[in-house]
Amino acid sequence: MSSESLKWTCVLFDLDGTIANSAKGITESFAATLNELGLPVPPPDELRTWVGPPPAESFRVRLGFDDAAAEHARQLYRKHYQRIGNADIRTFDAIPPVLEALATAGIPMAVATSKPEHTAVDVLERLGLARYFVTVSGASRDESISDKASIVGEALRRLRAGGVDTSHPVMVGDRLHDVVGAARHHVPTILVDWGYGEPDEHTQALVTVDSAEALKTAVLG
Repeated sequence: MSSESLKWTCVLFDLDGTIANSAKGITESFAATLNELGLPVPPPDELRTWVGPPPAESFRVRLGFDDAAAEHARQLYRKHYQRIGNADIRTFDAIPPVLEALATAGIPMAVATSKPEHTAVDVLERLGLARYFVTVSGASRDESISDKASIVGEALRRLRAGGVDTSHPVMVGDRLHDVVGAARHHVPTILVDWGYGEPDEHTQALVTVDSAEALKTAVLG
């Protein structure tokens, strides 16, 4: 397939809830943090909706924490995540055939995730998927840079620096914050329904897909 015939010139992938089924370790890390803070722990299904945005944002939005309290909670969360966060991380079944098809078609791919960048690289290497991506853009170690818009912008910058055509990029994610962050750079978003988003988060997506074939069609046409 020639590059001229492709619908999109590059693809940015979210990690948690899109590529990686990582909810167990993340929700258990949130639960351990709330326990340490002496706060009630929501049921697992509710905690799954916390997966995706930066942890400090979740503490602010879900619990009404101010910036100082959210930062303290984030540090506790990271402590627990280092201990239990990588438990049972698996690749969603739909992802490997999609990555292989896009690689075969010659479409450059990047990861844009709110997870700390060094952690994201480790996860992708563990899953055997790092080889598919030109770059992995994530939060800084202290998460002072963790909002999706900044991370998407950095991924696009790195792709351009590597000679990739970023004139028609598309984001693939599972949550509204993927849509909103990508839109800051005029990048449309395809949302997958196997992640952690709620149905009402999909209204602003370019399209929602429910299978590998549907995602391949949305990207490759």
